This record gives sequence, structure tokens and C-alpha cells, in this order.
Amino acid sequence: MADAAVRLTKLAEEVLGAPLPVRIRAWDRSESGPPGAPVLVVRNRRALRRLLFKPGELGLARAWVAGDIDIDGDLYEALDRLAGLIWERGAAAPKPQRAAVLRALARPEIRAAARELLSLAGPPVPPAPPAEEARPHRGPLHTLLRDKAAISHHYDVGNDFYELVLGPSMVYSCAYWGTGEGGAASLEDAQRDKLDLICRKLGLKEGQRLLDVGCGWGSMVLHAAREYGVRAVGITLSEEQATYARKRIADAGLADRIEIRVQDYREVRDEPFDAISSIGMAEHVGRARYAEYASALYALLKPGGRLLNHQIARRPLVDEETYRVDEFIDRYVFPDGELAPVGRTAGQLEEAGFEVRDVEAIREHYGLTLRRWVANLDAHWAAAVRLTSPGRARVWRLYMAACALSFERNRIGVNQVLAVRTPDSGASGVRLRARDWRG
Repeated sequence: MADAAVRLTKLAEEVLGAPLPVRIRAWDRSESGPPGAPVLVVRNRRALRRLLFKPGELGLARAWVAGDIDIDGDLYEALDRLAGLIWERGAAAPKPQRAAVLRALARPEIRAAARELLSLAGPPVPPAPPAEEARPHRGPLHTLLRDKAAISHHYDVGNDFYELVLGPSMVYSCAYWGTGEGGAASLEDAQRDKLDLICRKLGLKEGQRLLDVGCGWGSMVLHAAREYGVRAVGITLSEEQATYARKRIADAGLADRIEIRVQDYREVRDEPFDAISSIGMAEHVGRARYAEYASALYALLKPGGRLLNHQIARRPLVDEETYRVDEFIDRYVFPDGELAPVGRTAGQLEEAGFEVRDVEAIREHYGLTLRRWVANLDAHWAAAVRLTSPGRARVWRLYMAACALSFERNRIGVNQVLAVRTPDSGASGVRLRARDWRG
């Protein structure tokens, strides 16, 4: 058989009701699809079996992680062309789109196409998931033990691996890129500028006490202690992050001013703090626990204290009852992670007692950041594979490239919300200032 690609293209177009936006190259070296387009390489029949036994995003994710499928050509272009077929037609899509997909699957010609796929796939045996897949957890979401296991899956991949991807800054959240003369030119400069922006929004002063929730490898507490003279506590659920951060702090001679703990935010008892930073951590909290998270941080602050909550947001296009995290991200990247619209985040902070004083949307900055991380990974691919596994490196490459496009296309956003525990006097302590909205 030397026509597998032709048959796969025909089958896909029957299901989609539209031309396939990429070429297909099959295991028999046949090709089919639009000339000049990125090529989806189907390396073996096992890829088809993965799709048959887990149709949709999870089957594709397993095939990608296992190396059963690949992209020949520009990864960003391929993902952009495929986005409307995968992420925007699945269970996370608005109800009208999901209904259209279900109607299409019920058509006789689609059932015939499924039988065709069966004939191509080979033995009807479900392939085992790749080793990099997190096992689904049971029981209530966001308990202390379950959150620690989820964080370990994502962050305890190895500090050496993250050094390759993140670079010397070791900051795993959206950088802040300058737009004019003197703006950040490198990833390291942009991450430093982000940390400094947060310190300025928090109004940090020498001698104050800062809590950094989800401190990662210690970059925020190091910057705040070194540049603003604060005393800082950083908390993380990752043992590997904590070990790395403590060494950085000792090497910087700041061990007398910074403490790193392996601790959940719900376990902090040594309040009050003058300021709290939460940078890229609240996505792990979950909607069932968000009110508790907001109330806990409010209680940890002095009256007049400030919270800077830096958090990825989803668009409010899907109702709460049907929203779920993408299966690929849930199984391979952030188990139990959840995104909320920025309006709901701000509302819940205010319900906890905070006064929201500023919201800055910086989603374009995250697209730039993610592209730099992908470039770092590509430049050190052999080392990344050696430090983790081929499958783990493929997870991060797909995840970061797809997320870059999601931020660039306004499918998701990221916001810095500045909130104050405003005292009874009403004096927030936040200076009045003019916004500059020039393009």
C-alpha cells in the first residue's frame, strides 16, 4: 500500500467538511494535501490507533509525545492552521460549535470514514499512554496532598532542564518587554523588568516584609531583597525549586534576609506581611478554592498592604458548567490547573475584602516570552532530551508553541491585578498617576 496519505486526507476532509489545512506524509512515504503547507508526519499506524481509542485532543497528544506524529516545517504555522480543528472544535468550544461537531459525527459518511480508519490502523489493540502522562487523580480537587503532587509533576522535571529553557533569569512567567528606546532586548532583561515592575506596583521599601506565593526558583525574592532591601519569605510546593532557590540565595549572600519554605499558602501562619506577590501561581488554585485563596492572602496582609496577582486568564466564552482544561495540558503539563476570566478573578478578590486598584493586561508579552523559551529549547534540544526524555522535551515544545499562539490570537490572556487591603480610613496608599495610552 502506497496511498495511506491520500486515504487519510480524504477521510479527514470528510469528517471536517472542509479541505485539510496541512499536508500529510504517511508511514508508506506517500503525501497528500495542499502544496507548500506544513507537513503532518504520521510515522506509523499506532498513531491511528491512538486516535481511534482516544479520539480528539488526548489521542493526538499521546501520538505527539510518543513520536508517532511530528511536524515537518514551521511548527507555529502548523499549529495555527490546525487550531480551528483541534482546540476550537472540542469540548472546550462554545456549545454551538460542539453541537455542529456532534451532528457531523452522526452522518453515515462519517461512520464509513471511521471504518476506513479502522482498516488502516492495524491490530485493534489500544497503545499504552506515554510514560510522561500524569495518572488521573481521584477524589476532591485541590487538597494539600493533591496540589503537591500536581506541582511536583510539572516543576520537578529537573532544574538543569529549566535552566536550558528559561535561561539565567530562571523566571517561569510572562516577561515584560519594552516597546520604545531602551526597552528590554533580551529575555533576561525583560524578566528583570517584569520583576521590577511588580516591586514598584507593590511599593516595596527597605525593611518591609514580602511574601512570594509560588516563589519558583527564587528570582522574585532575590530581586526584591537585593534591589529594594526587603525581608522576604518565598513558598513553593516543589522540593527541587526550594533546593535551587536556597543555593542561589546563599550564593548572593542574602540568606539572612530571605527564607524559602516548602509550604502551601494555606499553611502560612506568621503574618502580617507588608506585601504579597503571586506570580503565575493562582492558575493552580482552582475555582473551588479561589475564594479561600483570596481570603487567606487578605488575612496575611497588614492594613494598607498590597497584593500583586499575576495570572493567566481565559476568555468567558464557555459557561462554567462545561468548562474544562485542555486534555493535553491536564495530562502532560499542569494537572488540575484551571483558568478563570479576569473579571471573575477581580470580583473574588474584592469579595475577600480587597480593593482592586489596577489591572494591566500583558498578553502580547507572553507570546514573545514563550517564543524565546521555545527557541532556547530548540537550541539545546539534545541536552534537553538527555536531561529528561524525548517525550518530555516534546511535551514542552508543543505546549509552549501552542500557548504562544493562544496569547497572540487572544484566545487566552494574562493580567497583573494590584489589590490593596485598604484600611478603614480609606487611604489606599496608591499614588495617583496618569496612564500613557500612546501607541
